[in-house]
Amino acid sequence: MFKMEPGEDITSMFDRFTNITNKLCQLGKPIPKHELVKRLLRSLPKSWKPKVTAIREAKDLNIITLDEIYGSFLTHELELKEEEKEDRREAKEKKKSIALKASM
Repeated sequence: MFKMEPGEDITSMFDRFTNITNKLCQLGKPIPKHELVKRLLRSLPKSWKPKVTAIREAKDLNIITLDEIYGSFLTHELELKEEEKEDRREAKEKKKSIALKASM
């Protein structure tokens, strides 16, 4: 079963997905566009569940294209990376310690 690999970015995952589906088409097993969209949504990890749910509720999966989904995923991935940077920055600021000079 096709899944997004741990640490893989959305572009790499989408490229792998496209290569597989193109090869299947060449072998005479084309997959309808709406089915590709559904399979792609199922391949994402749990951390992407809120985005998948939003797409399923807001869009008609029989009409939405892979390009639209890809663009939406890229935007979401950028937002996740930005949040991660902010979290690291906040954690770094919290780790600042104070050194006291001892005198005898």
